[in-house]
Amino acid sequence: MLFDETQLPETYSALHFPADEWWKSAVVYQIYPRSFNDANGDGFGDLQGIRSRLGYLKELGVDVLWLSPIYRSPQADNGYDISDYQDIDPVFGTMDDFNELIADVHSLGMKLVMDLVVNHTSDEHPWFIESRSSIDNPKRDWYYWRDPRPGFEGGTPGAEPTNWGSFFSGPVWKYDPHTGQYYLHLFAEKQPDLNWENPEVRQAVYEMMRWWLDRGVDGFRMDVINLISKVPGLPDGTCQPGQDLADGSPFYMEGPRLHEFLQEMHREVFDGRGALFTVGETPGVLLENAPLYSDPARHEVNMIFQFEHVGLGLPEGKFGRRTLEAGDLADSLTRWQEGLAERGWNSLYLCNHDQPRTVSRFGDEKYWYDSATALATILHLLRGTPYIYQGEELGMTNTVFAGIEDFEDIESTNYYRVATEHGDDPERVLEGLRAMGRDNARTPVQWDASDHAGFTTGTPWIAVNPNYPVINASEQVGDPVSVFSYFRALIRLRHHLPVIADGRFERIDAGHREIFAFRRTLGERQLVVIANLSSKDLAPVLPSEISEAVPAFVPVLTNANVWEEMGAPLAPWRARVFLR
Repeated sequence: MLFDETQLPETYSALHFPADEWWKSAVVYQIYPRSFNDANGDGFGDLQGIRSRLGYLKELGVDVLWLSPIYRSPQADNGYDISDYQDIDPVFGTMDDFNELIADVHSLGMKLVMDLVVNHTSDEHPWFIESRSSIDNPKRDWYYWRDPRPGFEGGTPGAEPTNWGSFFSGPVWKYDPHTGQYYLHLFAEKQPDLNWENPEVRQAVYEMMRWWLDRGVDGFRMDVINLISKVPGLPDGTCQPGQDLADGSPFYMEGPRLHEFLQEMHREVFDGRGALFTVGETPGVLLENAPLYSDPARHEVNMIFQFEHVGLGLPEGKFGRRTLEAGDLADSLTRWQEGLAERGWNSLYLCNHDQPRTVSRFGDEKYWYDSATALATILHLLRGTPYIYQGEELGMTNTVFAGIEDFEDIESTNYYRVATEHGDDPERVLEGLRAMGRDNARTPVQWDASDHAGFTTGTPWIAVNPNYPVINASEQVGDPVSVFSYFRALIRLRHHLPVIADGRFERIDAGHREIFAFRRTLGERQLVVIANLSSKDLAPVLPSEISEAVPAFVPVLTNANVWEEMGAPLAPWRARVFLR
């Protein structure tokens, strides 16, 4: 790695934007609290554990910390099943711990964003406990309740009100014998969907959000927010041949009142509160619809998480055969750069708590350092707000699963059960889970080479990746050529060069689909990025307008150990950045 900091101006990119658009030059770091750092030795990460590592995050240079859910929860889906929106789950600590954490974060000049999960609650939330108590309870209509399908007895196969399949396998309906009706759960049975058609539900959610903002929270990441509006009547979907359950997404993804609800949320919660941070998770959203969310004139959210690129190369579904082709990732990222160039804003991510590790998914573990840094280069130098998932800055990889008993995630265990019950080969099912299962991202952060990677003095809730003696923070912090130091360099580039945060994006054809090359332009300033996203040697063929301008560019960053010419042959996973 080589980084020429002398090319950076002393001013900051944040000054290029209006104060209420500070997030356009920011870098976000996602913390999955139960796997980040354990301060009390019970095997689960906690808020005090996060506090003890804030110096590490400050040294990395990130601006915003996004916490995955820390609310009180039965933990059926690791906190995405909330039983009390206004309390901290004891596994993470107390409200006093949270107050200390947010004070420390702000004192270090960083911001803190909470995960907002309001498509559904836990079935142990007081709202749902009331709702299920009787058909005429005032909160009955806070959730979706339906009678069994006509001609069927409740609780028997086929009696579900609609034929939709759940994200976590099986039907989306759970029978409640106490009232003789079914309730809707797009995810786990313990995650009943809130009925956003009911204005009382919306006002209760908005009140809760205002409560957190009053406590100093700087914004929200909104979980599956594009699912909150359902098509009235919840009609049956179309089953594919050989399938018992249908894809109901046409009736709950981007439903008819979605944007009305998001604009109402903006008015009720965010208006008049200054420059807050809002990002919506939107599975299934297409590029042509993306500006509807993040066009500032519409007053909905700052940006969205789209899923096109993380779904590449999966023609048989998430856990099926994988066929990622050369250039697919670059093509997808290019589409979204060009599609949101004039309206809206991109969230830039390759990994999070629901996705496998970046190096294992899009890189090559045989070229661990080079692929980790090349992928970081192309992501962080695009237009948009980049996100780092905990451990990504260390190049953490997918872990090792011997059998289904090693998996903790409800999505994986449910899928294995249903698939093998339907006759799928267990080893082939496991192969898909090992590659794409969410537990890959949820193994503890690898702090050092001591027992359990320094994550806990107890027994970790999920096994540490066995490569922790080699890949860990202690080995990398202070090492000028580590993955960690490379991420620091990318963050410094973004913080000091407005051309990265706001420059125009232009794809460069470098003669090979495996090479992702692009130019960023802002006024007279230009940045050129060339990265070989493959495990073979390639020689770029640059267009004349670029090659003729080479003398005007100076190299500013590379993951090689020597400076190389812009058009020189590229080793596997080589990345080069030039500035003019």
